[in-house]
Amino acid sequence: MIRHVVFTPSGRRGPVAAGTTVLAAARELGVDLDSVCGGRGICGHCQVVPAAGSFAKWAIESGADALGAPGAAEINARPARPVQPGARLGCLAVVEQDVVIDVPASSQVHRPVVRKAIALDDLVVDPLVTLAYVELPAAAMDGTSLVTAIRAALLDQHGIDFGAVDASALAGLHRSFAGESRGGTVVLRRTGDPLPVLITSRPGFTDRAYGAAVDIGSTTIAGHLVDLTTGAVLASAGRMNPQIRFGEDLMSRVSYVMMNPGGDIELTHAVRDALGELLAELGATAGTAPTELFDIVLVGNPIMHHLLLGIDPTPLGSAPFELATDEAVHTTAAALGLAFPHAAVYVGPCIAGHVGADTAAATLAEGPYRSEHPQLLVDIGTNAEIMLGSTAAVWAASSPTGPAFEGAQISCGQRATAGAIERVRIDRETLEPSVKIIGSDEWTDDRAPSHTGPTVTGPTVTGPTVTGPT
Repeated sequence: MIRHVVFTPSGRRGPVAAGTTVLAAARELGVDLDSVCGGRGICGHCQVVPAAGSFAKWAIESGADALGAPGAAEINARPARPVQPGARLGCLAVVEQDVVIDVPASSQVHRPVVRKAIALDDLVVDPLVTLAYVELPAAAMDGTSLVTAIRAALLDQHGIDFGAVDASALAGLHRSFAGESRGGTVVLRRTGDPLPVLITSRPGFTDRAYGAAVDIGSTTIAGHLVDLTTGAVLASAGRMNPQIRFGEDLMSRVSYVMMNPGGDIELTHAVRDALGELLAELGATAGTAPTELFDIVLVGNPIMHHLLLGIDPTPLGSAPFELATDEAVHTTAAALGLAFPHAAVYVGPCIAGHVGADTAAATLAEGPYRSEHPQLLVDIGTNAEIMLGSTAAVWAASSPTGPAFEGAQISCGQRATAGAIERVRIDRETLEPSVKIIGSDEWTDDRAPSHTGPTVTGPTVTGPTVTGPT
């Protein structure tokens, strides 16, 4: 019998015979699925994740039994790369019913390349978090509490007062000021109240305080780690948004939520897990500890905004595209399931049903509303947000651009993976084009590239072709 298989995020799909292994189906349909051991269940590189639910986009009902139950070979396999929860070995799992299968980036030979850089010119550093080192006098038998002693020392040594003490900070105060000099560093956060809140403390002197800024896009999630004391960008990283397995475009994800009870919870968990992994990667790159991250700023389009916060996105799937809120959201990392105990989270405000917090941040940075002359700002991603304005007024609009710029459902071109055209240059004299592809440092007019990347199906394309952002 014939079964229909869809692979994400590539979108490759087609019929295969029931009983075909996932790896064989991937090879038959031209899907990029790694297998170092040649399909013997030894390497663990071919892990895939079957999706369960109703996918209107492909007219597929993908159930838990779409892949046959693991046989003895799969159950007893002990591959070099441990099998992740919910994953199956593509070389041993077989297709029994119509199915949607996600190929994680770690299982792709030509992994997606996400390059995000940032330049902070003329940055004014004014963090909400302040660190202050104080030394306390010896404890006395006069009934003075430790908090009272810290408040007095802070006023005397720095001229700073604070209001409340976060309950989570109390348990560590004695350890922070237990040394011979009774010296420790307190961490204060401005919250809008007249006085800051004492949120935690550290033994001895420290000036390590960090913040993160993350853009949660439909296709990619990109973040930067910043030193709150100097404003220096210490690390940058990006990764594919794992929600792609529920649909390449935003409306497909909203449709998935509409047709699958609990689908919104799945999408929320997916994006929060990816956010936590990205923040951990940034910290590992910069050599910082989770307890040293104090502020996280998040932006994204309205659907990403709602899913991140656990808000039902379905009202954004049809007119009038009503937002749950167009105000900034203040919460904590712990409330979002992120393992950063002292981090406050600021989620930027959305502007309209399909113009989100990412556009609000870009508008704040570029400031068309400050310009005497009309200024056009276009943020091109899976969606294109367009801002036009001056001191007189600002207008906003949104348009889907995923098929053109992110490789969704197109016959020629691909995402920004190895083999995609990255740069094009034209010889000024001969007008001959030369291209450079991801995965090779060479240009085509130097000599043949050493790595050509995956084959792209479809009609032959002559001349340089720009396939999307890198």
